[in-house]
Amino acid sequence: MLEALLTRSRRLSLILTWIGGTLIVLSAFLVTLEVILRKLLNVSLGGADEISGYAFGVATAFALSFALFERAHIRVDALMGVIPRRLHPFVNMLGLVLLIGFALVVTTMVWSMVGDTLKHGSRSITPMRVPLAIPQIPWLIGWMLFVATGVLLGLVAVKRFLAGDTDGVQELIGVKSIDEQIEDESV
Repeated sequence: MLEALLTRSRRLSLILTWIGGTLIVLSAFLVTLEVILRKLLNVSLGGADEISGYAFGVATAFALSFALFERAHIRVDALMGVIPRRLHPFVNMLGLVLLIGFALVVTTMVWSMVGDTLKHGSRSITPMRVPLAIPQIPWLIGWMLFVATGVLLGLVAVKRFLAGDTDGVQELIGVKSIDEQIEDESV
């Protein structure tokens, strides 16, 4: 059941990553159009930078879970070469717990901020006067999915470890080997 949930979570995170990437590309087109219009016609659309900032924040939050599945979050793995192999699952689990603990703190703060935004009907202090809940709610959803994905990955890793599948734990939450990184580059 956990493995099936993990598969669905990975699929959802991939979809959200594509949505986030689309937001980044669309905002790049918007900024490009803004620059061209300003240069050629001395006309401004107004708000391109604001919209791009919101798109970047949402896209980043949407991609956090997929990066977790891909084991792409930055971490210090130089010590893994000197730590005995039998301790790797514990070190990797500790790294996951610390990452998700940090993400949980951020998510809690974002939750509170969105609550305040909704309570007060907060708007941006720009000429667009965007209701801040519009970019903040998807941003919060991205962070919540990140935490949920991390917890799910942790549970599956513990399950695999208890079953004696240390290679499965490594494949799930371990540092990518050089061979895995090269294989990812060639795909």
